[in-house]
Amino acid sequence: MPKIETYRGMGKDELSRLSTEESLPLLTSRARRVVKRALSGKSAVVKKFMKKVDSVRKSGSGKTIRTHIREAVILPEWLGQTFAVYDGKSWKTVVVTVDKIGFRLGDFAHTTGRVLHSGPGVGATRGSKFIPLK
Repeated sequence: MPKIETYRGMGKDELSRLSTEESLPLLTSRARRVVKRALSGKSAVVKKFMKKVDSVRKSGSGKTIRTHIREAVILPEWLGQTFAVYDGKSWKTVVVTVDKIGFRLGDFAHTTGRVLHSGPGVGATRGSKFIPLK
């Protein structure tokens, strides 16, 4: 039996039909404050971004939305949308699923990568002074 994806007791199809105002009670208080500020116009950049997402969603084109706005809270009405989030070097693809609702876009586009160091170089240790280069 496949596992049904739910968020706060609501299924995927129910969540995608909610408007922004209807989905606010489902979010945590911190995320709710950020969305309310964006809707009131205090954050013009985020409000402009949300309008762009709505227009792409309503057109049904399904194209990827490129953004630098890492602090945007993922809303239930964005289910199925694809975002390309800039991490400072490249664009990371983020597909919105039920388990990502309430998080920020930047949470899924990490800015730092894993560093794998090799052995010490020539001159890094006292013993390496006597290692021939060829």
